[in-house]
Amino acid sequence: MTSTAESATDPATVTTPVGGHHCGARGSRRALLDGRGAQRNPRPPSDPGHRRAPSQMRNPRQQAHDPALRTSLDRREQHRRLIRALLPEMAPGTVVSHQSAAVLYGTTLWRTPLDRVCVTRNRRGGGRTRPFAKVHGSPVDSAVEIDGFAVTTPARTVVDLALTLPFEAAVVAGDALAGMFGLGAAELGEELARAKGRYGIGQAKQVIAMLDGRSQSIGESLSRTMIHQHALPLPRSQGNVLTPDGRFVARVDFYYESAGVLCEFDGPTEYGRLLGPGQDFATTVGRERIRETYLRALGFEVVRWTWDDLIRDRAARRLRAALSRSRPRPDGHIEPAPALPTRPALIHTL
Repeated sequence: MTSTAESATDPATVTTPVGGHHCGARGSRRALLDGRGAQRNPRPPSDPGHRRAPSQMRNPRQQAHDPALRTSLDRREQHRRLIRALLPEMAPGTVVSHQSAAVLYGTTLWRTPLDRVCVTRNRRGGGRTRPFAKVHGSPVDSAVEIDGFAVTTPARTVVDLALTLPFEAAVVAGDALAGMFGLGAAELGEELARAKGRYGIGQAKQVIAMLDGRSQSIGESLSRTMIHQHALPLPRSQGNVLTPDGRFVARVDFYYESAGVLCEFDGPTEYGRLLGPGQDFATTVGRERIRETYLRALGFEVVRWTWDDLIRDRAARRLRAALSRSRPRPDGHIEPAPALPTRPALIHTL
């Protein structure tokens, strides 16, 4: 179940730079969930690698990192400004990639470093880190044009992030890109095959196998990674529950139809994502409990969890218990909910 309030109300969903000198910032699950990470240590002006601003105007890179502007610019806009400032100075044929490509596509990111612009050049090896950029070297033969810049294709961007980001962050971004552009297993598998031999290919295969473009929120993507990490069977996403004669009852985030188990991710608080602007909480909760009563009357068990349940593994325990209980086959049935509209990607050869 999707809500625009989710990312605004839960700090775990905020896109934040977590430091380090690479586009990807691998780390432990606990460090990700707790938001820990080394802080970036910019080079002082005396460092030979530090690039001074032109004297005739203020450098946009400095504007993007100016503390006075950070309160008025979100991190995505800071990163876009950094891209616009850096790309004209780079060698011809440079392609925006990794999380910088994801920012230009406008996709969802979670716990992803945005302190450096990530680019790829069509060569094998030769990657390096600059004060404001990370240059990757790997074969790239096609791109999409966004704002006048060459950007890695959606499928290539998914694989690049699967190779470099921590597992959970890669699944969040991959789910979002797969849903936005309608990326299927064949297209992603073909791009993954091209990445054979690159560092991180083992994790990338696991990430690609996990992706579900029907996921509609960060919390839903992280819920599936939680289920995977606890060796539970993966559910299907976004189902419409119907009565035996085909009448619609409810849409649910996840479902195990044969087991008769339905799952809902609530956000920061139980039923919290169902509360719209100006709505009364008690009324919303009452309406949702009536809906749950209908679902149980059809023979389903409903398992709900919040962010806190997800982090503390309570969600996994509840789900395992529900799946282990035997019950008669439900009277109701479930159909996949219609997929959201996708965007075309106009890919051209480099």
